[in-house]
Amino acid sequence: MVTVLDTIANAPRLRHPEKAHKPDQEVLRKPDWIRVRAPVSKGYAETREIVKSHKLVTVCEEAGCPNIGECWEKKHATFMIMGEICTRACAFCNVATGIPTALDPDEPARVAHAVKQMGLSHVVITSVDRDDLADGGAQHFAEVIRAIRAATPSTTIEILTPDFLRKDGALEIVVAAKPDVFNHNLETVPSNYLTVRPGARYFHSIRLLQRVKELDPSIFTKSGIMVGLGEERNEILQLMDDLRSANVDFMTIGQYLQPSKKHHPVIRFVTPEEFKSFETIGRTKGFLLMASSPLTRSSHHAGDDFARLRAAREAQLRKTA
Repeated sequence: MVTVLDTIANAPRLRHPEKAHKPDQEVLRKPDWIRVRAPVSKGYAETREIVKSHKLVTVCEEAGCPNIGECWEKKHATFMIMGEICTRACAFCNVATGIPTALDPDEPARVAHAVKQMGLSHVVITSVDRDDLADGGAQHFAEVIRAIRAATPSTTIEILTPDFLRKDGALEIVVAAKPDVFNHNLETVPSNYLTVRPGARYFHSIRLLQRVKELDPSIFTKSGIMVGLGEERNEILQLMDDLRSANVDFMTIGQYLQPSKKHHPVIRFVTPEEFKSFETIGRTKGFLLMASSPLTRSSHHAGDDFARLRAAREAQLRKTA
């Protein structure tokens, strides 16, 4: 059976040459709505100590997340497994690129112990891209999930995975470990991929998310993008439709912030009113949940969002019963 996704997956990838990164491009001044306070709280310090004592890596630090102060104060952290060196070189990302080190077989146990020590009711696990591994790190993801389940059975688990491009059977390994939420971010619209996310393929990522639902419909699926990278509004709306065609439950939209002058520039700062309109449109398109604001990030308020996701699904089931 040929689906809409099969058709669009074979379409040529688009490129807007005018969107390419220009090293001498003016750095835009951050508006007031994107500014956050520096992390100084006691809770932040305690979370930092737990992370360091377990020799763990967090995407909160590696990606320079603006919400780190708020999240760590509440003892919320997104653990980044499989090292801190990525095999990809995306133009938006602050994670180091290079040749990764070997996987640490003790890492799943250390992550699980940290989750238990922090008393997390919901945890987010992400990773660098590991194109050097035969399975892209799928088995390691599964081992981390199982270790957390054994240490704290009541903790719900959200994973934010790479795309497992050209890694046959990898997705099936991760889905079989039954995370509660499977997140894979599209990051941006397809016309930006050659300049922003050159190692990835847009429609492969869409198909990955669709395949999760085919393998296990009980798993919530989630994806997110950044705006301010030169995308057009109609491209965002089309991306929403592509995600809904893959039956994705939850979409996040946040403002792109340039980590350094070497990274892709911020083309513009999207206003809070525009973010609100995207949230409204997403709901009309059928997402169970939308999170859209300048400071929205994939794992920001993830625990609260998971509770809302479950409630939204239950309400939907009641309507169709």
